[in-house]
Amino acid sequence: MGLKIVRRLVPDWGTTYGPPGEGPFPAVMIFHGSEGAFSGWSHRNAVLLAAHGFLAFPFGYSSGGNAWNAGNIEEVPLDRSVDALAALRAFEFANEKLALYGVSRGAEHALLLTSLMARDGLAGLPDAVAAHSPPDVICGAFDARRYRDSGDPGWVSWDPAKRAWSWRGSSANLLPTSPIEIERFDGPLFLSHGTADRAWSADMTKRLTARLRSHGRDPEVHYYEGQDHIPGSAAENEHHDHLVSFLKRHLC
Repeated sequence: MGLKIVRRLVPDWGTTYGPPGEGPFPAVMIFHGSEGAFSGWSHRNAVLLAAHGFLAFPFGYSSGGNAWNAGNIEEVPLDRSVDALAALRAFEFANEKLALYGVSRGAEHALLLTSLMARDGLAGLPDAVAAHSPPDVICGAFDARRYRDSGDPGWVSWDPAKRAWSWRGSSANLLPTSPIEIERFDGPLFLSHGTADRAWSADMTKRLTARLRSHGRDPEVHYYEGQDHIPGSAAENEHHDHLVSFLKRHLC
């Protein structure tokens, strides 16, 4: 008998993927990268996690876009992400444990959202956070129609006057190059990066790790030797082994 994955709709928010049965299941909210909500990558990641027993919710946050266009990451209201997180927590098939998982710009989203919630003392913080290829600083707005040069973190084709994120109705304090203060979060944190990443330098994760440890935090960190922004098959299998193990330890 083949493995069954069940789709369940979170009313007004989107679909989840999870195991069959009534649950409730440990939940993971997944943030896509600059490939946008319509690319399917976050849904594919959700199905992979569903196969391991999680209720996975790929949250689409890019502005505009369609099946042929990724959409933009500009003035994305992180308050809406807080509301989506609360909706997932209240979903009847989700148990009391919930994690965030993001890749690239999605990793930035997960870390920044968590740091702001912790800073402002908001209820409903995630129980764990996982970030693959994260930046250590807030980055500028991304327009899917423009090519972003590689670098650390690659500012050349971004307009520094445009903000990627907003919080409580304003983007004024979310300036590009500002540190993401994830050290405010005292829960379990997973970081990973390919050492040959040409889109997001692995030095960003190294700096982030050093800052976390200087604040007494102990993140779980994995580097995939010689791997680019999108790992090859063997490295991706290794990454998923690490990720699933981390999520099971802290959610199950």
